[in-house]
Amino acid sequence: MTRTARALMLGTALMTLAVPAVSLAQTGASPMQVHAMAQQPALNLSAFGEVKVAPDQATINFGVVTEAATAQEAMTQNAQQMTRVVAALRRAGINERDIQTSGLNLSAQYDYQQNEPPKLRGYQATNRVTVIINDLTKVGTTADAVVAAGVNQIDGIAFGLKDAKAAEDQARQLAVRALQDKARLYAQALDVQLGGVRTLTEGGGYMPEPPRPMYARAMAMDSAGGSTPVSAGELTVRIDITGTYDIGR
Repeated sequence: MTRTARALMLGTALMTLAVPAVSLAQTGASPMQVHAMAQQPALNLSAFGEVKVAPDQATINFGVVTEAATAQEAMTQNAQQMTRVVAALRRAGINERDIQTSGLNLSAQYDYQQNEPPKLRGYQATNRVTVIINDLTKVGTTADAVVAAGVNQIDGIAFGLKDAKAAEDQARQLAVRALQDKARLYAQALDVQLGGVRTLTEGGGYMPEPPRPMYARAMAMDSAGGSTPVSAGELTVRIDITGTYDIGR
């Protein structure tokens, strides 16, 4: 074979190798091969833990409502009445930081008659206060004291916890145990090997209950001279969890 023939054959080989490279560049294709991996089987389960605890705190919402011919007179009477109420609260042992004004309103009051324009009757002033009571043995006597001092509107009472962490942690432990038991049960029923926890999410937790109605007329002491009976009952603290477990044959 001559030198010229060998050169031509080498050139042909080089051109043959170059063609696929040019083709890949033009099409934008990648020479890498991607293999899809099947996702590992898993169990997605949910459970909850729930504990009952006695409350150690009460919140009462109440107010003083006054009416007078003029706005100034209505506000003045209301201020005097509320001053007596706050003094009664302090005598009952309620700290100043646990007394908070939650509403103050002044509105005109009208009388309406058919085919006649509204007639101004006077003005109404309302001062609402939220009080936290940390000693549940004083809830009834405190309610009686504020009514005697001038409170004529009670919006409701709610019981709660000063610190819910201990109850929430106990509920978490119960929730995890329930989830583990459920996972083992499913694995046994499906005849699969239960693996570790892949993910775990939490929901729920302690939520203070909304105030329940408590009417002012129920605040008056009975004929025996006792204070208004108040039952705190129990609170429910619940934790919800969702977990994903790996499983295998």
